[in-house]
Amino acid sequence: MDLRVVFFLALEAVFAFFLLLRAGLLAPAAVPGGRGRRLDPVPALVSAALLLAAFGLRLAALPYETLDYQNFLTKWVDFFRTNGGFRALAVPVGNYNIPYLYFLALFSYSGIRDLYLIKLLSVFFDVLLAWAAMLLLGRYTQSRAARLGCFFTLLFLPTAVLNGSLWGQCDSIYVALALLGIYLALADRPVLSMVCAALSFGFKLQAVFVLPVYAVLWMQGKFQWKHFLVFPLAYVLLVLPAVLLGRPFLDTLTLYASQTGSIGDGLNYNSPSVFAFFTQVPDPEEAARFAIAAAVFLMLAVLELCLFFRRRLNDRAVLGAALLFAIGIPFLLPHMHDRYFFAADALTVVLAFADCRFALVALLAQFASLLGYHAYLKMRYLLTMDWGARALILALLLCAAFFALALRGKNEPPEEIQP
Repeated sequence: MDLRVVFFLALEAVFAFFLLLRAGLLAPAAVPGGRGRRLDPVPALVSAALLLAAFGLRLAALPYETLDYQNFLTKWVDFFRTNGGFRALAVPVGNYNIPYLYFLALFSYSGIRDLYLIKLLSVFFDVLLAWAAMLLLGRYTQSRAARLGCFFTLLFLPTAVLNGSLWGQCDSIYVALALLGIYLALADRPVLSMVCAALSFGFKLQAVFVLPVYAVLWMQGKFQWKHFLVFPLAYVLLVLPAVLLGRPFLDTLTLYASQTGSIGDGLNYNSPSVFAFFTQVPDPEEAARFAIAAAVFLMLAVLELCLFFRRRLNDRAVLGAALLFAIGIPFLLPHMHDRYFFAADALTVVLAFADCRFALVALLAQFASLLGYHAYLKMRYLLTMDWGARALILALLLCAAFFALALRGKNEPPEEIQP
């Protein structure tokens, strides 16, 4: 393997250690606020060892090539390489939105194999995802052990390791930005939160599974109407470089709408969605319309409950609503793919550390997602996807219980032992 790849991966590991240090999680408890330049030897050494293991796993996975890489990603990078790099952004290529194509165009200038660059980008956002989840968890507990546990659980999460460093997918990008946006909103930083939401949506359309939580945050008083104007402004600025390079402005803004025909006609693509129960549907189009209506109904029902109980909304209710959206919406929608529960995978880890009574939800989400990953990566089913769908139904029920308890103000976890 190219030594430059190992060097960049090592830099990402050092960056992860720096984030933990900046968060005060590696400082002695005696340091006021847990912050400072001093290191507490035990958590520092344990964290260093865990980072070495997490990045060692990713290093071993980097050379693996999937059909997605062979048939799409490397061909798109080659297109940029042979058509002037960034200048090729003026014409349509691939089925990703403009922000991700910026990176593919950048990679076309490098002498490092694009397989490694694509995966290194995803691994970098694996780190940011773990950091964002840790920050979000900080709204629910100040336990150093819990926040370190959340950080490393996200780094070692099977779907996180497989998604980026093995599969070469980029779901960690939009989910990291989505979780960071929720944290910033809860921390009363609405402008930066909206910027993160726009960036998340800009990288992947699947961000819409989480974005309805912004309506809940508005009901909680975290946003004023004017703050929602930041979203379209940030999105326009995000795609503006491609427009300046010659891409039609309107086509750029409506790229997602023009790509709806590329998602396929199948009602299910190795996804633990409701359509895992229905492999033979007489009228797929009618079933798809009904499923979309059901997903919209679920979203509106959650929002209606939040509006009715708006005086009781708290940070835990926001987490509960985000979980119901991230699991429930893709569970009900048609045409879902194996990776579309990645946001749910990350949010359920936050829930597990926020309230250990609901840790089972994270295990159920991983079980369901991994069935889809196994189906794609191994090209065979370990178990039929309806097993994953059953797991997500139970996960949804548990999340609904967490959400209901939050609205009643009775879901405080058992008193934890502070480090």
